[in-house]
Amino acid sequence: MNTEGVSLWQALGRNRKDRPALAETLGADLAIVGGGFSGLSTALHAAEKGLSVVVLEAETIAFGASGRNAGFVVPNFAKVDPDDLIARLGAERGERLIDFAAGSADLVFDLIRRHAIACEAEQNGWIQPAHSIAAFEKTKSRAGQWASRGRPAVVLDRHAMRFITGVKEYMGGWMDQSGGVLNPVEYARGLADAAEAAGARVFENSPVRSINRSKDSWTLATQHGALRAGKVVVATNAYGGALNSKLARTYFPLRVFQIATQPLPADIRERLLPGGQCVSDTRRNLFTFRFDAANRLISGGMHILGPGAEARVPRRIHRRLARHLDLKDIPPLEYSWSGTAAVEPDFLPHLVDLGPGLIAGFACNGRGIAMTTAMGKVLAEWACGADARDLPIPFGPPAPIPFHPLLRHAPNMLLFWSMLRDRLDARSAA
Repeated sequence: MNTEGVSLWQALGRNRKDRPALAETLGADLAIVGGGFSGLSTALHAAEKGLSVVVLEAETIAFGASGRNAGFVVPNFAKVDPDDLIARLGAERGERLIDFAAGSADLVFDLIRRHAIACEAEQNGWIQPAHSIAAFEKTKSRAGQWASRGRPAVVLDRHAMRFITGVKEYMGGWMDQSGGVLNPVEYARGLADAAEAAGARVFENSPVRSINRSKDSWTLATQHGALRAGKVVVATNAYGGALNSKLARTYFPLRVFQIATQPLPADIRERLLPGGQCVSDTRRNLFTFRFDAANRLISGGMHILGPGAEARVPRRIHRRLARHLDLKDIPPLEYSWSGTAAVEPDFLPHLVDLGPGLIAGFACNGRGIAMTTAMGKVLAEWACGADARDLPIPFGPPAPIPFHPLLRHAPNMLLFWSMLRDRLDARSAA
């Protein structure tokens, strides 16, 4: 087992391209802090619109959550359904945000095709099985809400779910056929290549130490260089460090672990997910699984942290995987790693106003690949002059979470209670 925490995608990456650190003073129309999906998508779309663009990445492309997820492309919101959005935001703004999410997976796969990004992409669907009868009723409503808006959402009864996933325990569920899977590191590297081909400049190992306003522009200082730009996008999500203290208090940093087994034998592989989709179920302690191109079984989730978590948690996920998929001879672990996602209190993407011409985008909430790619396209519109208040994503000043130092670890602290409720649901369904 890999004990260094390097993700499967980072370890097996093929298209690594060394990019220089910023070591001079440059000027640009748009500066982007962060070389993950949101920053690179912004760079690509803005450069294609004719802006001069510079991306500053503190480490290497896809170092953060963009390179540490499971590669699920999911075109909807975690825990929020369309009808909920309409109730919260009203019909006009709610429908615009729904449309933004609905087309996010299609945008990802369109970019992959248009720029010939080799990232093992398959637009074959995202499945959400229901772990209880009550959850099945909710998924039927959820699928109906998306289907009524023209999305390829289909309800799966218990028999259909067992056939498509190979798992016996689910009550049913639904599938969005526009979702899918990919290799996230190769996707990010492909976005970087495409952005550079469009004219953007991308620098690695260039952490931004400060962002200061002077007259009508911003100056971003790194260790060996500086960048002046009329507009700045902060696209770090949960990896922004101390760059902006107010921003760091607007989200919960959620640590998520992932594992990958050694490749499965052909007979077992044929039973599980024969169509190659990805699965994330309705449990509060989310259970996920998919296969990579080499038939490694990938799963992840949250677990109670504490001493020895780096070794203990992957073993627990491995055992859980064997239990839910009825694998008596599950292959050993080959890789284990973790990453941090930014979770907003309302589970929605947000654009944060940090000053004139300075904006931050947060869109993960467990839906990073699709949402942040789509958010990058929206941020490029802002960079080209669109009023942020007219964009489909909620926009406003930083909204720090009250008592954030105490509550920042709340999702992990409440996990035991979530796991208990999942067990009670399973007993009622049995």
